Amino acid sequence: MRTAVVILLVCFGAGAGAQSKDIDIPFQKFVLPNGLTVIVHEDHKAPIVAINTWYHVGSKNEKPGKTGFAHLFEHLMFGGSEHSPGRYIDAMEKIGATDLNGTTNNDRTNYFENVPTSALDYTLWMESDRMGFLLGSLDQKTLDLQRGVVQNEKRQGENQPYAVSRQLITQNTFPAGHPYSWTVIGDMADLTAASMDDVKEWFRTYYGPSNVTIVLAGDIDAKIAKEKVQKYFGNIPPGPPVAHQEVWVAKMSGTHRQIVEDRVPQARIYKLWKGSAQAWLPIVCSSQRFVAELPASSHPFSAASAAS
Repeated sequence: MRTAVVILLVCFGAGAGAQSKDIDIPFQKFVLPNGLTVIVHEDHKAPIVAINTWYHVGSKNEKPGKTGFAHLFEHLMFGGSEHSPGRYIDAMEKIGATDLNGTTNNDRTNYFENVPTSALDYTLWMESDRMGFLLGSLDQKTLDLQRGVVQNEKRQGENQPYAVSRQLITQNTFPAGHPYSWTVIGDMADLTAASMDDVKEWFRTYYGPSNVTIVLAGDIDAKIAKEKVQKYFGNIPPGPPVAHQEVWVAKMSGTHRQIVEDRVPQARIYKLWKGSAQAWLPIVCSSQRFVAELPASSHPFSAASAAS
């Protein structure tokens, strides 16, 4: 006999029983002449500054046939820049940086590190060099290396139990051509086909200061932050205006069902409801079959199955 394990995930709006508390995190915000937005939060409890550089570009800015570029470019940003060749992580670890990484999702790509206050100038210089002078160091060897790393990440992720649900949720929640209708990591063939010209165009289009927000939080004040950010980022050209996509709310009706076989240890059920910003498709997964069902009802997303 096979035992079914049910996992219920439900996305609700704000409920009547929800309690909200005012969260007050003081900050100051300013914009450089080149369009770079800077947010500063002052906290002198420890001699550390957290830096988060937020590029307003994600997989939604890709096009069918050229998916996975946002995440691939995140990796390329760690390969060194024109005035600082070599691995970015190696250089930052030498000055005591912690929590050092980058992430990509549908809507944005960000890079972050926590550094001693004494290393703030060095860190801002490093961030500004890869923002303004990355292409001078980017070569085919680096592209091929990082392409291989990303493709291996994709293989590892897809080899995990239930991983097929991610692809099915994405493809069946949004209509073809919708900016959210492909996964962030992209299609393997698209990654293989990515050329040097493609990634250079991505950088020129989306990595200008006018499309970036930098947050400095910790042992720093707004006056010093403005002086330092202006010093290191002020001369970088703003970049071209970035077109903002129109809102496209994916609407679904009727019943949607999928069945796929997969080798998984136990049955799994996903139940999801449509949220205000995006739609989620329910998935049912068992060791014999994988089912998704979307009935037309007041709660538009639900699913049910029995383990065989």
